[in-house]
Amino acid sequence: MKKLNVLFEAIAVVIATILIIIAYILDLSPRESNLVELLYGFAFLIGGFAKAKEGIIATIENKSLNVEILMILAAIGAFIVGEFFEGAILIFIFAVSGVLESYATQQSEKNLTALLKLAPKTANKLDGDTITEVAIDTIVVGDLVVVRVGEQVPVDGMIIKGITSLDQQAITGESMPRQVFIKDQVYAGSINLEAQIVVETTKDPSASVMQQMLDLVEKAQEEKSPSQTKLDKFEMWYVYVVIGMAVAMMILPPIFGIYDQQTSFYKGIVILVVGSPCALVASISPAMLASLSSAAKMNILIKSGKYLETLNTIDLVIFDKTGTITTGKPEVQNVVSAIDYPLYPLTSIIANMEKQSTHPLAKAIVDHFYITSSLDLETNEIPGRGLEATYENKLYQIGRFESQADPYLEKRAEYLQKQGQTIVWIHVDDHQVAFISLKDTIRKQAVDMIDYLNLRGIDTLMLTGDQSETAHNIANTVGIKRYITNCFPKDKLDIIKQNQHHKNVLMVGDGLNDAPALTQANLGIAMGTGTDVSLETADMIIMNDDLSSIPYLFRLSKKMKMITTQNITFALSVIILLFISNVFFELALPLGVIGHEGSTILVILNSLRLLRQKK
Repeated sequence: MKKLNVLFEAIAVVIATILIIIAYILDLSPRESNLVELLYGFAFLIGGFAKAKEGIIATIENKSLNVEILMILAAIGAFIVGEFFEGAILIFIFAVSGVLESYATQQSEKNLTALLKLAPKTANKLDGDTITEVAIDTIVVGDLVVVRVGEQVPVDGMIIKGITSLDQQAITGESMPRQVFIKDQVYAGSINLEAQIVVETTKDPSASVMQQMLDLVEKAQEEKSPSQTKLDKFEMWYVYVVIGMAVAMMILPPIFGIYDQQTSFYKGIVILVVGSPCALVASISPAMLASLSSAAKMNILIKSGKYLETLNTIDLVIFDKTGTITTGKPEVQNVVSAIDYPLYPLTSIIANMEKQSTHPLAKAIVDHFYITSSLDLETNEIPGRGLEATYENKLYQIGRFESQADPYLEKRAEYLQKQGQTIVWIHVDDHQVAFISLKDTIRKQAVDMIDYLNLRGIDTLMLTGDQSETAHNIANTVGIKRYITNCFPKDKLDIIKQNQHHKNVLMVGDGLNDAPALTQANLGIAMGTGTDVSLETADMIIMNDDLSSIPYLFRLSKKMKMITTQNITFALSVIILLFISNVFFELALPLGVIGHEGSTILVILNSLRLLRQKK
């Protein structure tokens, strides 16, 4: 829903309100009756135009009547029986509820697209020594683009020149800048903070992470939840039932002498008013849109409201370990040297050697040590072994090399390996002199997240390709009671299928090997830094990799269900009460209007509470 449309609807309501007030004041003078009727008529036309247009278009497209047509018929009926004020008020309140619903939709679109509003439209293409500003859709894979300080990265690609920091909040939700180096992957929409870089395009702009997010937003806005779909089908048949009852009320009582023609017609018009399912129809959609909007503000993309409904039925949550429970990025835990062997200048030599390697552990080691100066080292990479270099006539080796063992280091390394840490050995002139232990670190929110699931009685299971010791340490630390090790993608798929015989399964993962499992599970959640395939197959995406989002999503799902249940119960109760009052008692049309339209507004306002759902 465009913001301009909401504004026009609001202006129409304001004008209709002014006309109704003027007409009501003039109605106090019987001499102005024609003008009063005219003003009420204009209020009817202006206030009801947007909803009438919406109803007529929907009727033509779907070839069936809807609640908007029903309300227009009720208002026309009110005018026919001379209840001009009530007819105008009916359309006025109906228009107000329409503005509120449009506001909920607009807020949903606004928050869902907040991550995308800064999408770059042009790129500085580098061709030889020439830089040309071109439209983003003319860039192809392999093109080089220059990104100056303060500019957005226009494409998904790899840095081939320059070192800088990027603000990736629009993509990942992470507030802290990310330091990037040559060969690092960067994403369209990131903002360059420090220095000019050159990026080689690795993905067509139409398939960038930014564009994928936009596609997901559009799909989320169009998708309907199962409850909403059922309600839409109910509405289609219900409208005909109400019209049939109204016609029956107008015709049958006079035939059997129960009411006169005028009273029967009046009661028939009241049935059109009180029997309209406005509040019932508005019970789910605004709540769903408000929930999607609330999640988007927390950097969570939900592809459809139906997935939030599914979340409320989950019995088992299965986690991939690496990149989900853990960060997937190893960090140095310990640097241990042999007794009486100095760490300096050893650490400087190690860092200078490792910065020439592309191994994931090498980057972690370089990040850990602060390089004060570059050393003139010629480092060789020995396949299957590691790195070696000669410095000041000494041979330095990092990795799996044969050398004289040091008992103290061996004992310390064995202990740390049992804690799930990876050991990188340092050798000097064929002697063990030190080692570095690294570990894939657990995400900060993992423990609280598992505690929440355990308290709710939701079973948890961790799957990993690692060995038992590492898996046990991580599972024990975060509180996961069960884990399965040495898992390949097919194993994960089979495990989910086995559990689905008696449980609804949520799978949380991030990697390419998680894609089949994410698809098979009743619900799949992907971490935002995962692979393209996992993002495409998942039903929800946590853009900032914050595991506290999972408890938040469970609470949001529960609250959405509670609010929609409240809405439906309240709407049905009001309809039944007003209907009985009209059939068996003398229900005045103004009371029917207030009761019916008032309940619609209350239902929408109740749904909008979901916009303020916090973590």
